[in-house]
Amino acid sequence: MTENTSAGPWYRQPWLLFLLIFPGAAIVWCTIAITVALNTDNSMVTDDYSKEGRGINMEIARDQTAKELGLTAKMAFEERTINLSVDTTEGQADYPYLILNLFHPTLSDRDRTIQFRAVGEGQYMANLNQPIEGRWYFDLRGPDNDWRLKGESSLPSDRPLTLGAGAEDRG
Repeated sequence: MTENTSAGPWYRQPWLLFLLIFPGAAIVWCTIAITVALNTDNSMVTDDYSKEGRGINMEIARDQTAKELGLTAKMAFEERTINLSVDTTEGQADYPYLILNLFHPTLSDRDRTIQFRAVGEGQYMANLNQPIEGRWYFDLRGPDNDWRLKGESSLPSDRPLTLGAGAEDRG
């Protein structure tokens, strides 16, 4: 009643392939993940946390100074030209130049620094090498780097962007 059938070699059994497919897939995916992790740069991570903490305190002081001065700014983007108007509680601001830092939310290699030149009392202008598109964080500073106005917007925008002190202004 018992049949002597040959089962064949162990490496030709269908269950062997079924049992080996999951560990094999895990090894392949781990190899891919490690290769990607080693070959890409993570610019969002910093090594010097204490220095970053001191820098944050300085930024808060700059925001407070801008708030005390009552600074507000309006930026209008026109293709490759940016027009800027800066006002204080005492009237229009009068600086020889201003610095605008544009930060991309995820790609640090796309960050830009733009210098505005004074074209009138409280009026500034800057030219761009190429148009700016996408989501950006703005950081406007005076020539002495003692105050800061910040904001956030998607560009291009049809309406002027307003930057204010101490608040998360959005355009």
